[in-house]
Parts: sequence; structure tokens; C-alpha cells
Amino acid sequence: MPIDPRLMEILACPACKSPVFESESSIFCTNEACRRRFDVADGIPVMLIDESAVLDRAEWERAMAKRPAEPK
Repeated sequence: MPIDPRLMEILACPACKSPVFESESSIFCTNEACRRRFDVADGIPVMLIDESAVLDRAEWERAMAKRPAEPK
């Protein structure tokens, strides 16, 4: 189940405060230096630093390739 778009507008990475996006039942930080992935449990983003995973560069780049285009 996708996260409510209104919630996604206000969510930010708790580690670096960068924008995030949802893809494949996870929330991804857009900051290349941070590269965190947050799980979504029962439709609720688990935005806890200790519960997140730091992706390697290749995993993060694959996730970023799925990032939706920014509205104009």
C-alpha cells in the first residue's frame, strides 16, 4: 500500500534531513552521502535511524533510478 502523498511531502531523512521517496515498500534517502533505506511496516514508514539500512553505492543508484520525476 503506497504512503499517502501528503505524508511523503513532509517526510525527510532523520539522519541528514534530505528529501526521501517511496519505492518497493521502502523509503529511500536521496542524499548520496547518507544512502539510507527505511522499511514500511503495515503502511507506516519506520523512520528510525537505528532501524534503517545504509545501502552500498550500487544499491543506492538502483533505487535512485526508480525515483519518480519531480513535478514541474
